Amino acid sequence: MAWSTRELAELAGTTVNTVRHYHRLGLMAEPDRRYNGYKQYTAADLVRLLRIRRLVDLGVPLSRVPDLIDGGTAGERELDDLDAELQAGIERLQRARADLAAIRSGQAPASGPSGFEPYADTLSDADSSLIHVFGRLYDDEAMADVRKMVGEDTTPPEVRAEIDALAADAGDETVLRLARALAPSIEQSLRDYPWLSDPGDHLPRGERVSQETFVEALQELYNPAQIRVLELASHLATEQIAAAQASTPDETASGA
Repeated sequence: MAWSTRELAELAGTTVNTVRHYHRLGLMAEPDRRYNGYKQYTAADLVRLLRIRRLVDLGVPLSRVPDLIDGGTAGERELDDLDAELQAGIERLQRARADLAAIRSGQAPASGPSGFEPYADTLSDADSSLIHVFGRLYDDEAMADVRKMVGEDTTPPEVRAEIDALAADAGDETVLRLARALAPSIEQSLRDYPWLSDPGDHLPRGERVSQETFVEALQELYNPAQIRVLELASHLATEQIAAAQASTPDETASGA
């Protein structure tokens, strides 16, 4: 019994293009051809294709397939790596399902940043957009902290609403008042997540590109008065932390 490329692909549960791709990579030898020029595959070809598909389904890179299929064995390290990749894939799918459930229940927009569905109703459109940008700048560990920061934010809802609605030409008095109201939350984040003051280790794309991207996004997403509030609040929070750190030695000495 001999099969055409299409028949072989159907038997193996794959596609003609996949079979041709394996030929180009040298994973499968070109079979004999019939009198009419069509390829004719044998049971041996089918078994080899099934073995290749088995390894691919396990996550084995195509570059390693020849070694394993032709008598080689996968080392413990390689199997551990494959298992870790599968576990990571399962976790991604589980997060995706949780995100989808939140979206379907109407708790979050489908276009919102992944993982922030529980906080969708507290994020302005600008905040949500900036978090999208963060996701391209920070690594996974940092983004996990960003999610915690959003969930732990103690800024009063009315303050956030006023900042979101702030006019671009808002006066200094209003900017200062809102900055003072926002500063405690920023201060707490800086204390809980010290890396915020020096995020270099969490920026896979490098500090220069990340800084330039952040500044450009900030300027486009927020108006001048809102940016002044954010900058002043960050300055006040940093000053408060510095003052507390400076007073600690004196307090220790006085208590000695």
